[in-house]
Amino acid sequence: MNMEKTLVMKMLDSKKISYVVHDYSKYNFTDGEEIAKVLNEDPNKVFKTLVTVGKSKKNYVFVVPVNRELDLKKAAKACNEKNIELIHQKDLLPLTGYVHGGCSPIGMKKKFLTFIDLSSKNYDSFCVSGGKIGYQIEISPLDLANFVGAKFADLI
Repeated sequence: MNMEKTLVMKMLDSKKISYVVHDYSKYNFTDGEEIAKVLNEDPNKVFKTLVTVGKSKKNYVFVVPVNRELDLKKAAKACNEKNIELIHQKDLLPLTGYVHGGCSPIGMKKKFLTFIDLSSKNYDSFCVSGGKIGYQIEISPLDLANFVGAKFADLI
């Protein structure tokens, strides 16, 4: 592999967790459905990472298919909040260390309670951001959940 590994890849390597890198860096976009198309993947199998804030001011991370919307009521129920909302895009980098389009559930600045949509369990592996725009990693949903301490929930 002739590319510099991202923090996500280095972290997975350090724990000997199996993953496959998908490089779409020659394209200049961050839209998940476009990424799925370029990778020739089912958009139900390519997931986006969304960061939210609850009424309690705690932050939560949700991992859902790129072609679906996070159901905020289901998300709030999953984390026992009265309500939650997506954080403002300008707050993403200072909070997580990631930019919009390159946000991964792995390697954020702080550890946040993370939830992965149940639909991920329909696949042996699925794709999430590799921690940098232009890279996706394909990983087992169970391996990802175990690595970041995520819970599975109905989120869409």
